[in-house]
Amino acid sequence: MTVQTAPGAALSPALSAAEVDRLRADFPILQRQLGEGADRHPLVYLDSGATSQRPRQVLDAERRFAETSYSAVHRGAHTLAGESTDAYEGAREAVAGFVGMPAEGLVWTRNATEGINILAAALTDPAAGALALKPGDEVVVTEMEHHANLVPWQRACARSGATLRWIPLGDDGRLDLGNLDDVIGPRTKVLAFTHVSNVLGTINPVAELVARARAVGALTVLDACQSVPHLPVDIGALGVDAAVFSGHKMLGPTGTGALVARPDLLNALPPVVTGGSMVEVVTMTTATFRDAPQRFEAGTPPVSQAVALHAAVDYLSALGMNRIAAREHELAARLLAGVATMPGVRVIGPTDTQDRIATVSFVVDDVHPHDVGQVLDAVGIAVRVGHHCAQPVHRRYGINATSRASAYLYTTDAEVDAFVAALGTVRPFFGRS
Repeated sequence: MTVQTAPGAALSPALSAAEVDRLRADFPILQRQLGEGADRHPLVYLDSGATSQRPRQVLDAERRFAETSYSAVHRGAHTLAGESTDAYEGAREAVAGFVGMPAEGLVWTRNATEGINILAAALTDPAAGALALKPGDEVVVTEMEHHANLVPWQRACARSGATLRWIPLGDDGRLDLGNLDDVIGPRTKVLAFTHVSNVLGTINPVAELVARARAVGALTVLDACQSVPHLPVDIGALGVDAAVFSGHKMLGPTGTGALVARPDLLNALPPVVTGGSMVEVVTMTTATFRDAPQRFEAGTPPVSQAVALHAAVDYLSALGMNRIAAREHELAARLLAGVATMPGVRVIGPTDTQDRIATVSFVVDDVHPHDVGQVLDAVGIAVRVGHHCAQPVHRRYGINATSRASAYLYTTDAEVDAFVAALGTVRPFFGRS
């Protein structure tokens, strides 16, 4: 497996089966049984690509904060306000450090989608000066993008008069870089691409893409939603100008995410949402704005959620992201090998473990993905079905939807085997030979 992270980084030994068994005790929901009576089955959660489960350490951290220190931040002189502010800014420092960035380069957002929309909106504001998109400029994305890293750029181009272009997908589920120099050229102002596809599991060649963008002076924006939870990612070392990720995919709560970027870039961009907390001086006719990151954090922030995300990155760091990545590499191999044994089942995406994570999307011949999901759910196995907010990816491969099994650090070999065994019952259940 190749992991694009800090130069020279190496994978450590994978989390062992015994370690996985022990850490599973930290996740209350994984003890759940689904169904009734004789039809009860243990939960096999293979939908972590959508939302990961949370350990007690994260749940307890948020509750403890709410019970002891909860208050508005940056606005009071009393003890609780000070404690809340310290916890909130301590979380910023910890989460930024987790991805190799300074605290002043991390903007709290509700999710990665909001982070991308902030960038896209700021870059269409004339106040962005030379950074602002204009007619004749080009924004480049890829054909494998989640809608969150496609639609905002479509809208940005529509507002600014810039042109949207994209790097195509190959038949193997990887980007076709054969004409990269033609797609990314002198007119390219922004290159926005996913680190890891949420459908295909493909890990993209960040270094090659960033080098090409730099050669033409383009800004690079990385969707790291599917990489930060699963791989050791150092945004600074990757050399991208900005990146986004979501807390709920990395053991944290929903409603949290981050836009991380070079502080000088953030300070060069105009605010997108205005109001309290992000201003310096306000008169009845004018306002001046604070430096980043506060200039992008109008209103009351998600304080207790940030505290919980701090606990999540502490949990991941204690396990070791290299060890998590190595373990998930094993899970990817087991998933792919198991699906390969199924007649009438086809993987959409790379069929080997090179440059991919343990997210496997597939189609079952003559069975709708929603029906696949229901059969699996009947025996306690949770997978994702649909287009996974990536319709162009599915259209590229001539399908409307897929079923997706996505593993995480708490997934066991036995759960993968249970999934494979249940998948083998799907076609017979519907009378397909």
